Amino acid sequence: MQRLLINTLNIMKKLFSLLILFSMSVTSWAQASVETLGDVNADRIVDVDDVSAIINIILGKSQITDYSGTADVTRDNNIDIDDVNKIINYVLNIEPLVTMYHVNGVAFCMVKVDGGTYMMGATENQLDYAYDDEKPAHQVTVSDFSIGQTPVTQELWMAIMGSNPSNFSSNHGLEDDFQRPVESINWHDAIAFLAEINRLTGAAFRLPTEAEWEFAARGGNKSQGYIYAGSDDFYEVGWNYANTNYCTQPVASKKSNELGIYDMSGNVWEWCNDWYDKNYYSNSPSVNPQGPETGTYKSTRGGSIVNASTLSRVSQRDWIDLDGHYTTQGIRLAQ
Repeated sequence: MQRLLINTLNIMKKLFSLLILFSMSVTSWAQASVETLGDVNADRIVDVDDVSAIINIILGKSQITDYSGTADVTRDNNIDIDDVNKIINYVLNIEPLVTMYHVNGVAFCMVKVDGGTYMMGATENQLDYAYDDEKPAHQVTVSDFSIGQTPVTQELWMAIMGSNPSNFSSNHGLEDDFQRPVESINWHDAIAFLAEINRLTGAAFRLPTEAEWEFAARGGNKSQGYIYAGSDDFYEVGWNYANTNYCTQPVASKKSNELGIYDMSGNVWEWCNDWYDKNYYSNSPSVNPQGPETGTYKSTRGGSIVNASTLSRVSQRDWIDLDGHYTTQGIRLAQ
């Protein structure tokens, strides 16, 4: 009981400190006379608009007048206690911030990844299996972004595109196929999907860069330095030829990584936005690298159901042609 009381008091102290800091920041940003602590809009009423504005500032939005944006993290068009709880847990570093979207009756989640600086490529724990294109290990800084909590599922793909290109589907007697990652999609399919989901949601989804993908796979600022995305034991977090009978598995069936992200090691390879260059790390920019300006192949990450676990390491790189439809190639959203 005493320990619980101490923990509760510590949390209350953190919340109080945060409120003071946020209110001070908001006061200067609002360029208005705030007579009541928390009255961001200076309308002498502390209401949902003020809470929304403060939440948006916490999450990095610069315009306090946009009340409808990131504050509604559950995307149910209502800023309520569920949203507040998620924001508080995120601010207190208790759990990642997960935003849920709904489109054509299907829900999917995006995980906020706070920007940071890390060593990308063949770090010490990767060296035993690293290829030349993972070298040299080099320091990279990435800005804040969001990434899909899972690969895009067949269910979501069908909700957006109206058809299912996947090989591992109900056509092959798989009853839980909708929760398996979509696969057999080439680059052009992926780009068409992005255009359509953005049209339907009004969002700005895209593919992750290699630097973003690897930072997220490593666990971002919460990284424990694992070989795979969430563990040094591949089979805690991933699917490959040894535990799948060469068949994709429903997403989020294994342990997540430090950021609450699933399936970044194994199951399906995932498109990245970068053109592939095996020597890119020798001259890569140190801040938000985007890959070469041109190329023949696109980068892909994560490993798959036909690979050995060593090809699902967080630093492992591969490339793929733009036109091929492969049963091991999927997609994960970024923002």
